[in-house]
Formats: sequence, structure tokens, C-alpha cells
Amino acid sequence: MLNKRLVYSMMLRQLSINSILRLCGAIILFFLLTAPAFSAEQAKKIKGPITITSKMLTADNKARTALFEHSVVARTTDVTIYAEKMLVYYDNSGNVTKLDAGGGVKLIKENRVVTSQEATYYADGEKVIFTGEPRAVEGENVVTGRIMTYLMDEDHFIVEDSKVFLTNKKEQ
Repeated sequence: MLNKRLVYSMMLRQLSINSILRLCGAIILFFLLTAPAFSAEQAKKIKGPITITSKMLTADNKARTALFEHSVVARTTDVTIYAEKMLVYYDNSGNVTKLDAGGGVKLIKENRVVTSQEATYYADGEKVIFTGEPRAVEGENVVTGRIMTYLMDEDHFIVEDSKVFLTNKKEQ
């Protein structure tokens, strides 16, 4: 009887050690497999510094705005915006919070080009609202509308009064 209790006790201890080792292994495996996903998600949100060039700059430090005029080009690591005029709003630490662009606006991101007369970028939510005959072109496909909202993080468009021109490629 004493032997059986000792055997059961040893089996229970071994089972507990195996369960703990399996649990630790599963936790380590989870972190090893999900670490690249977390890193990729964080990297997706990092846009890098913004560089803005123009022929004229008027800065108002009290209002925390900067007005760029004439041949304006704003570049980040993945987006380029062209316009004739761009009013940039920034916070106390110098981070861009909002950007109003006007006069032949063109946004280029990868193989997508969006043009309009005006556009407003909101850093909170990574959203751009295009007005004034907005037009998005990707390859041979074209979308137009009255107002076009581009949710950049989600790569999602919302278009009011839309008109879509799709080009089907023939299978060869």
C-alpha cells in the first residue's frame, strides 16, 4: 500500500512537471511565433520623418502652424503628397496633427495615385479626406466621386457619389 502511494505520488509529480514544461514551451512558442506579427504591425505604423519642401514657408509658432506655398512636396517613407499650398498643424512636441492641402493635390502611395483640388489629412486615425473632383487610380482601374475618404492604416476607401471604371484583363 505504501508502495502504491509512493508510485502515485511520483507519477503525479512527474505529470505536474511535464504539464509545467509543456505550458512553458507553449508560452515560449507563442511569443516566438507572434513576435514578428507584433513587429510588423508596429513597423506598419511607423511612417518615418516627414520632409516638406516649397518655394515659400510662413511659420506661426504661437498658432503651431506652418504654411507652405508654391510647388509643395511632402514625403514620408511610404507616401508623397504634392500641392500648391499646404497648411500644417503641429502639437507642442512638433508632431504633425493635421494637414490641409489645396491646388492640384496628388497623393502617391505604392501603385495608387489619388488626385483632387483639396485634401485634409488627420494624423489621428491616419485619414485623408479628398474633395474637389477626387479621383483614385490603381493600374487601369479608376474611382471618382464627390468626397473620397482614405483610411490609410486600413487601406480602405469610402466614396460618396462614386463612379467606378474597372478594366478586366483577359486570361491568357
